[in-house]
Amino acid sequence: MAGFHNEHEPLGGSILSKTTIICGILAFIAVVLLAKRMVLGLGSVTNLNNGYPWGLWIVYDVVIGTAFACGGYAMAVLTYILNKGEYHPLVRPALLASCFGYTLGGISIIFDLGRWWNAWHILVPGYMQTNSVMFEVALCVMAYILVLWVEFAPAILTRFKLLHLRKKLDKVLFVFIALGVLLPSMHQSSLGTLLVVMGYQIHELWQTPILPLLFLMSAITMGFSIVVFEALLGSGGFQRSVKHEMPQLGKLAAIIRTMMIVYLVVRFGDLAVRGALGAIFSSGIKSVMFLIEIALFATPVVLFSSAQKRASKKFLWIGACCLLLAGALYRLDAFLVAYQTGAGWSYFPSVQELLVTIGIIAAEILLYIVFVRKFPVFYTHKLTPAELAAAHTK
Repeated sequence: MAGFHNEHEPLGGSILSKTTIICGILAFIAVVLLAKRMVLGLGSVTNLNNGYPWGLWIVYDVVIGTAFACGGYAMAVLTYILNKGEYHPLVRPALLASCFGYTLGGISIIFDLGRWWNAWHILVPGYMQTNSVMFEVALCVMAYILVLWVEFAPAILTRFKLLHLRKKLDKVLFVFIALGVLLPSMHQSSLGTLLVVMGYQIHELWQTPILPLLFLMSAITMGFSIVVFEALLGSGGFQRSVKHEMPQLGKLAAIIRTMMIVYLVVRFGDLAVRGALGAIFSSGIKSVMFLIEIALFATPVVLFSSAQKRASKKFLWIGACCLLLAGALYRLDAFLVAYQTGAGWSYFPSVQELLVTIGIIAAEILLYIVFVRKFPVFYTHKLTPAELAAAHTK
């Protein structure tokens, strides 16, 4: 059958399932624990201390979670900036995941603030510290959350049949698409800058002046990987075919492979220039974590080495999972494992911290399921009327 008419449609079906019920329970537990934190303070829920002022919540929700949410950013660069229109069917699902990833990450930052009631200060010029990297990250993330929801607004307007508003939005949407490329480029690289300014407190296997570049490169690659991951996961979870998306997913795998080769060359080249190659095998547990990280980064380079492998759901799934784990571990290592705050201080997340993090992930999954079932997110592949008529005559 040649040629398909493509359009976005809700998947439909019941929202209630074992998955959504479990996610709802986990999210509710997180809400209860966060309420406890707001009333009784950080110490009632977390193991944070004066040596470790940030822990799992910041590292996952902001540093790792926003990188997982880079699918919309990566696809915007590919589809709109590089003008690769063939990837357009993959944009809206990636954009939705970005909306939830960034929104929940942005909200969760408030819970990690010691004096959360002063969070509004960031929007008041008199309180702004424009020389602060953290200020730049916070402002960019807040702005990007708004941009993401404006970019996703056409799906919402279509769902509620507000087509006249959608037509008006379409005329200015290019401005928000441009901002949607600029803002994450700024704050994803600035997350690396946060560590650069910490100097000797970060172990030499991770501390480098090019951290902004490494963080940005890995974030973009994680963005492409999450698109592959979500497409394949959704094909099983929602019983939808990805047959028509496989050519694009295979091409994304090729992009991921190329970027990973460049990333690994840059990273090891940096270690060589700084004379830190010897630390790879002489840093105890940090060496082990570094080698696991590199092995995971290198796996997609091998798995995506041929067109045949890139056409395999199995290899695409394993490669995408390995890259996402690698990117998450890189950020966890850089912000916590490599952090050397001084003698007498240690940190390991409490059970309550872990439950909150799991609950936030569960909330993202739950909201994603609700939206794809009720809003036009996924492309459907339908025969045009002419093709249907031709098929009936054969």
